[in-house]
Amino acid sequence: MHRWSQLFIPTLREAPADAEVASHKLLLRAGYIRQLGAGIYSYLPLGNRSINKIIAIVREEMDRIGQEFLLPTLHPRELWEESGRWSVMGDNMFRLKDRKGADLCLGMTHEEVMTSIARNELRSYKQLPQIWYQIQTKFRDEPRPKAGLLRVRQFIMKDAYSFDIDEAGLDLSYNKHFDAYTRIFNRCGLTFLAVHADSGAMGGSGSQEFMVYTDAGEDLIASSSSGYAANLEKATSLLAPIEDLAPTGDGQPELIHTPGQRTIEEVGAFLDTKPQHQIKTMAYIAELPKADHAKLGKSRPVIVFLRGDHSLNEAKLGAITGGELRPMTLEELQSTFNAPAGYLGPIGIEAAPHPKKPGTLVILDKALEGRTNLIAGANKEEYHLRNVTPIRDFKPTVIADVRNILEGEGCPIDGSPLRLGKAVEIGHIFKLGYKYSKSMGATVLNRDGKEVTPIMGSYGIGIERILTAAIETSAAANDGSAYALHPAIAPFQVVVTITNIGDASLLAAGEKVAADLTAAGLDVLLDDRDERAGVKFKDAELIGIPYRVNIGRGVAEGKVEFVDRLQNLNQDIAINDIATQVSNQVTSALSQSLAPAAL
Repeated sequence: MHRWSQLFIPTLREAPADAEVASHKLLLRAGYIRQLGAGIYSYLPLGNRSINKIIAIVREEMDRIGQEFLLPTLHPRELWEESGRWSVMGDNMFRLKDRKGADLCLGMTHEEVMTSIARNELRSYKQLPQIWYQIQTKFRDEPRPKAGLLRVRQFIMKDAYSFDIDEAGLDLSYNKHFDAYTRIFNRCGLTFLAVHADSGAMGGSGSQEFMVYTDAGEDLIASSSSGYAANLEKATSLLAPIEDLAPTGDGQPELIHTPGQRTIEEVGAFLDTKPQHQIKTMAYIAELPKADHAKLGKSRPVIVFLRGDHSLNEAKLGAITGGELRPMTLEELQSTFNAPAGYLGPIGIEAAPHPKKPGTLVILDKALEGRTNLIAGANKEEYHLRNVTPIRDFKPTVIADVRNILEGEGCPIDGSPLRLGKAVEIGHIFKLGYKYSKSMGATVLNRDGKEVTPIMGSYGIGIERILTAAIETSAAANDGSAYALHPAIAPFQVVVTITNIGDASLLAAGEKVAADLTAAGLDVLLDDRDERAGVKFKDAELIGIPYRVNIGRGVAEGKVEFVDRLQNLNQDIAINDIATQVSNQVTSALSQSLAPAAL
């Protein structure tokens, strides 16, 4: 049992003006956190208790499949040079020099460190598989820290790494983490979704994100009743059929004078046609990695053709180009198309024969595959073309899905409407493949005595993001004044509120109930402060405790009021039965969270 009067719980009546999302406001008002600097927070006692409970759940589930390490946060440059990520990470990485001038960085993630241990210690297939994890502070020089603990520069991560002899082994390790993550997030009381995701700077053959729908999220995910789920960088959809325009003249590309009509909307209005019947042209320069310089050069033009009403997903495009993208300058547009912006089109552009061959990389979005008689820029100022048919009139380097899907489009599995919503990422699992083990020279002997490269996986959980996602999705947080955490991660499971400590009978009853609840194995906070009952009730709700026992006038009749904030219920219970009642409620909530959560 803990006594409120003896704890440091600095609640605030109002949230600071710069607090934007609900979780940020409530964490500050509840006295869980205080800001030290941009994206840097101190965890006060209540926040630390919740964080530690989350860590305990993560550790318990990870210990079922792996072994815990604790690695340095300070890394030498040479290690990251080996993997090629010293330059790739750019300004997101905190960099520093020691007194001797050696370059160091603060760890954002630990693939390099874990791989260096593996290459020095693992010698034989008999030592595989290995799953190693840690729970530790990470650093990211976030350019725009905001939304409280959702976008920070210092954070706690559980990161794990697997080493297997082959892809079948990696599949097993990957699935073990998927199951462990499912148990972790269920036990924390979260309703989540596992979605197909882009691997980004991590690399690898595949990945999934664990997401929680909330308006505070910065990621967009698509899901449907079929069970399909993917983030915007991976999402695909079925499009409703579109009737193509009838050909004009001989059906070949026909030049049309379109003076001053540059945009999709302007051209559509001028020619009385819809955006679905137009080709949108987007032009970029891809700055390529050093490994491609000898074959492809330092950079290459990239031209994308989309349906007029569609938007480009740059992550999908980046996965094809393999370089850092930037829009073409006006001069580059002129030299590539021999035409100004607003009149750019596909005919006359010579495309590279293959993505790995030199030349202009021309990409046709799949939504234009099979379409006929489209309208496109003519690569001539103040002119467009009718009757443009892909493949017949121009040949792209590659046909690929590079567009953003839209709300309500058909699910690729069964055609049911897709839901597109904001979400917070709470975990991410990657099949890394050989990216790090090969570049850093990790090998083991296989059954035949031959040296082979182990295959890797990487698996992360944002500890603070579990807490913030729980607050954001709490039904009690809707009005921004309070929230209720799941009993597995709340700083206390139950608060006993003595409405008037000046009344000896109420004080005695409160002490007894708190002692009985503690004896029943519950995590109890006794509010023994000399405050008005209304103040105590508001504070109890503000700090997110899921269950409350009010010690008030009913004590004269041998009863206390039990408030279940997770179900928004309250009832009078006999004092002698209250410990059993609350214990049963907590046990029920904890056991229910072991079942799969569904959206």
